[in-house]
This record gives sequence, structure tokens and C-alpha cells, in this order.
Amino acid sequence: MNSKSFLRATLPLIALISLSSAHAQRDDAAEYTVLTGDNQVSTQALQAAIAPLFDDEVGKTQSLLVMRDGNIIAERYAEGFGPDTKLLSRSIAKAITTVLVGLMVSDGRLALDSPVPLEAWSQPGDPRGQITLRHLLNMSSGLEHREEGDPLATSDTIRMIFTDGAQDMAGFAEAKPVASRPGTQFRYSSGNTMIVSDLMTRMLTSLPAAQARRDAMDEFIAGRLADPVGLSSLTGEYDARGTLIAGAMMHMTSRDYARFGEFLRQRGKIDGRQILSPRWIDFMTEASERNPAYGGGVWLNREGADTPLFPGRGPRSLYACVGHHGQYIIVSPAQRLVIVRMGITAEHDRPALAQALARLVETIPTG
Repeated sequence: MNSKSFLRATLPLIALISLSSAHAQRDDAAEYTVLTGDNQVSTQALQAAIAPLFDDEVGKTQSLLVMRDGNIIAERYAEGFGPDTKLLSRSIAKAITTVLVGLMVSDGRLALDSPVPLEAWSQPGDPRGQITLRHLLNMSSGLEHREEGDPLATSDTIRMIFTDGAQDMAGFAEAKPVASRPGTQFRYSSGNTMIVSDLMTRMLTSLPAAQARRDAMDEFIAGRLADPVGLSSLTGEYDARGTLIAGAMMHMTSRDYARFGEFLRQRGKIDGRQILSPRWIDFMTEASERNPAYGGGVWLNREGADTPLFPGRGPRSLYACVGHHGQYIIVSPAQRLVIVRMGITAEHDRPALAQALARLVETIPTG
């Protein structure tokens, strides 16, 4: 199949998955909006800041939720979507995966700065043997990877998820050669996250059967994250080998995305219980050595390569989990704020989306 044929065949599928997902429960009601504000933010100010996020200039916003001090003060859904609709994460999943890794590090199953224990990388002289978990999470593994590109069909991400790598996505990523010495360059890669997913699964079970691998990861996610934090809608997708598609294919309701953001804002605590070490939140939100705009699985509101945020606007301490089509969980500790925006935005509209989100952030006072 040539690249044009591939795109004609797969882009409608990608759009369908993005708009509804295999697990979505669509609400039949018309557009749903609730605005309450709080004692510092009026409903009028919220309405004025939220309305531009539902204009065509920023793509198709499916949901917008504003949470302050753990309370929802604004919530709006496009027609056909609602509080019970599960929406596709895209790369928000990378932040969820990084939290799961943090739980395993706390357990002593994984080490942040030790070489990744992959047999294929452990041969004498193989430069991949220098790659650490930190490198994978900071996107500085040095592995050859093309996240996007023209033609899209030949990008490593599309190949890994949809074509010749789809049966074993982690194996596809793990087989890539080193393009630069580990730790020396920032290269955003969904392949890195698939390697991490495979690594976590092998820490949970030695059984090679796909179902056993899925069951082990599902049990870990439920017992250590979803149940304790209250993410009842969290649903992951798996490849044919039983590896969680950890960089792109998770699903939750907007309220659960917001609850996950609040969990991060509370530094790994929810309802008074410390679920994740605050030191791991520090790791996630500290600028990586090769890109000051990227931490561990999240983007920081600072100047740097490929930033989807808005440096110079809003608090510098703000950070976000960001998906490829303009999915955002924005966390601003200085404002006691979490914002969730789910939707589909084309590449040329993403700067307008980022600026509209910046205007909303600036509506909320600090302190």
C-alpha cells in the first residue's frame, strides 16, 4: 500500500477513534454547561474566557472543565458529549504512565538512573545499554525516532501503532538504533513510552501470554492508581502482545482527567492519602537537562523546544499533560487550579488554542 492509500484508509479511522473512542459513552443531550465560579472568579468572567475555546478557530472542543481547590467551578461540553463520555487521552497518557513508573520506583522494582534492563541492549558495546529510565521519561534516550513527518504514513509513530510495528509496539521501539548518545539530545518519542510500558509489564509478570500481560497491568493500575485516586473511568488499550499503549491510548471522562490533575496538584495526595511520593512529582515537574520546557511526562510553562504551552503568560510554575490533538490537563499550583480541555485541533490551529487557554488561565488569580 502506498502512502496516499494508507492515509486515505487510516485517517478516517484515526479521526473516529479521536472523536469518540471505542469506549466512549456519548450523551444524547444538547450542549451541557454549568458555571458556578467562586469567591474570586465570577461566572461572567469564566463565561467570557471559556467561550473562545468553543470557537472554530481553535478546532473542535469536546469538553472544558475548570477546577479550583478541588471543586469544579466551570464545566461545558459540546453537543453529543457530557460528564459520562470517555475521551481519548493521546499523549496525556504519558503523564499517567510516568505516575505508574513512580509507583514502581517507590516499590523498588525500577530505578531511575540505572540502565534499562533489556536483554537486547545488554550486549557488550551496544550503546543502548547506557539508556536509563530517566532518559526514556525525559525524552533523551537517543534512540532513532520520528514522531511525525511528511508523509505521515512513514513516521515511526504511525508505523508503530498502525502498521508494521502494531503487533509488538514495544519491540518495534526497542529495536531502533541509537541516533545520538543517550542523555545528549531531546527527541520527543512515543516509542520511549512504549519501551517503558513493556518494562513495567515485565516487572509485573514473567508470563509471555498477551492476556496475562494485560491482566497484570490492569490489576496494577486499578490497585495502585485508579481505585485509590478515584479514576473509575480509566481504561487502557493494549497491543497484540498485551503491552499497554501507554503513550497514546487511554480513556477517561473529563471529570476523571480533572481528578488526575488535582492528584498531581496535591503532590501525589488525594483525599488526605499520600499515594505517590512528592519527590516523584518533583521529578515530573523539574526541567529536563535537554529541554527546559519538558519534565518527566509533562510540559512546563517555559521557553524550550516544541512547547505546546504559553511561556510568559500565566505562572511559570504551571505545567500540563498534553495530547497530540490539543488535549490538555493544565495544573497551576500557584492558582490552586486545574483545567481540562479535550478536543480535536489541527496543527495549524494549535497556537490559537494555546493562547485561548492562556487567556483562561489569566482569568484566575494567584494565591
